[in-house]
Amino acid sequence: MQDRTLPRRTVSLAVLAAALILLILVAPDVLLVFFAGILFAVFFGGGGGWIARKTGMPRPLGIGVFILLILAVLGGAMAGFAPAMAKQFDQLTQEIPSAFESLRERVEQYSWGERVTEAIDPSGLMSSESGLAAASAVTGTFGALGNFVIMLFIGIYGALNPGLYRSGVLALLAPSLRPRADEAMDKAGNTLRSWLSAQLMAMTAVGVLTGLGLWLIGIPLAFILGLIAGLLAFIPNIGPVLAAVPGVLLALPDGMNTVLMVVGVYVAVQALESYVLTPLIQQEKVSLPPALIITAQLLLGVLFGILGLAMATPLAAVGMTLITALYVDDYLERERA
Repeated sequence: MQDRTLPRRTVSLAVLAAALILLILVAPDVLLVFFAGILFAVFFGGGGGWIARKTGMPRPLGIGVFILLILAVLGGAMAGFAPAMAKQFDQLTQEIPSAFESLRERVEQYSWGERVTEAIDPSGLMSSESGLAAASAVTGTFGALGNFVIMLFIGIYGALNPGLYRSGVLALLAPSLRPRADEAMDKAGNTLRSWLSAQLMAMTAVGVLTGLGLWLIGIPLAFILGLIAGLLAFIPNIGPVLAAVPGVLLALPDGMNTVLMVVGVYVAVQALESYVLTPLIQQEKVSLPPALIITAQLLLGVLFGILGLAMATPLAAVGMTLITALYVDDYLERERA
């Protein structure tokens, strides 16, 4: 009698797809937090693996040394720069409201500006609705900190023993699919490592160049503004625009010439990063079409907020790698003539 049961490979793929779809529908944020943890695992594993190869120590010990080095560098930086950073940040929080007020006075000179300022009623900040919004913001902050801690632990455990979790995923697939799935995971891991190394170098360059440029034109708080620019460079295209806002606000009291110089610094650094640094850094590594990056950012940003926006580019990179390997190469390209 002919066996009418479905092939095991089909069943295993259907079960995994159903579980993934269910998780996306029920708790999509969990997937984003998990993926961010994978990025931390790639970061810790890459740095710790390099130390292990250079020193001959076991890989877990190299990862531990790498994490301790990161903590030592951060501790030293905080000890050396914390007083200046705290002073600059305090000055930043004091000067931005006055910069907003200066901007409001300039806008109110126009007829349309009066309507805009009337629509934004400062007295509404003390209403019950704003109180609920503030409480929600505090809750969201603690939630973000909790998610960050979870990401770190996922990254540490994933970096220390990646084979355990990899073999667990392969065990859910039929034996005939495991070799190809193992190759696909290798390609996805290489893509993430290449993207992350390129991104870290680009972020460092953006932070240093922005801080130096603002310092040269005499903008106060150049160090903290450069740090903000470097961190927000993790979010391509949109991050630089957000980073420019505090710098422009601080330049408003000094007149339009200063504002234009500040805008020029941010535009010049962004152009240098987009058209010179990133292409050179990512050469023979990861190259994503700009339209795909923007579309992924818009989609994930609308659906999942800032975390989705931050994870959009690496998710797009991994998605393109897996689609090319598992769908285009293994399915479409094997069509019979």
